[in-house]
Amino acid sequence: MVNLSVDLCGKKLKNPVIPASGTFGFGREFDELYDISVLGGVATKGLTLAPRLGNAVPRIAESHGTILNAVGLQNPGVDAFLKNDLDWLKSKTRVLANAAGSTLSDYGEICKKLNGKVDFIELNISCPNVKCGGMAFGIKPESVEEVTRVAKENCPDTPLIVKLSPNVESIAANAQAAERGGADALSLVNTFTGMAVDIERRKPILANNTGGVSGAGIKPIAVRMVYEASCAVRIPVVGMGGIVTAEDAIEFLMAGAVAVEVGTQNFTDPLACPKIIAGIEKWCKAHNVENISDLTGTLTPN
Repeated sequence: MVNLSVDLCGKKLKNPVIPASGTFGFGREFDELYDISVLGGVATKGLTLAPRLGNAVPRIAESHGTILNAVGLQNPGVDAFLKNDLDWLKSKTRVLANAAGSTLSDYGEICKKLNGKVDFIELNISCPNVKCGGMAFGIKPESVEEVTRVAKENCPDTPLIVKLSPNVESIAANAQAAERGGADALSLVNTFTGMAVDIERRKPILANNTGGVSGAGIKPIAVRMVYEASCAVRIPVVGMGGIVTAEDAIEFLMAGAVAVEVGTQNFTDPLACPKIIAGIEKWCKAHNVENISDLTGTLTPN
């Protein structure tokens, strides 16, 4: 029997597989297809203080091995989530509430609302910082540390997972900045910035012009960044980016992740997460691995 449970910031997850924010809603639709209590946890749709309708359409474009999205954090707002969805989701599995904002005060306020009510807060710092001319908080180490510190001051009772942007000069430097700011864990990678062009109209396909690139095609870059981040910090890392199979997930674990998030593959196959969980167990049995946690950080560079 393989022990698939993992420890994340002192909390037990029944397995290391978590649907990624923005690809699973709040879990209700997927629960109609399978009992989502089989999951290690659920990272919620990105939440903001006020409800958001999101960006204009079109806001999704497909490419080879990837998708490009500019949904724009469409969500009902944190208060509606707390009222309508949290209790149900908590009855099923661990809850990682993905929190987004445009200012430092936004991040502080939303973390205060979530503090003590969810299992983890996953801080989305790839959102525009209106005080810095549209620059995301997650780009420079100084702003990563600052927003992390503000968030953690407002959620002292809840582990804070800082979700790092890959659109940076040094993922290791930003990982260390989040750790200095008080992060309890990291998750990475968020989407890469990209563009798709309609060559007949000579215009970007997305109404927003650019969007976030995700999907199987980004996995090698994501694995490299998870490895670099995990080597740079002492806090746990949750890895994501292009996971399609159990073997993909195991790559991230060996590269230093204690758990993984599965995103775009949920669109391709709504049963992706339970299939990956089953595949991980099968792989462990075949390789005489008794505890999945024993795989974390076992990669040996050439």
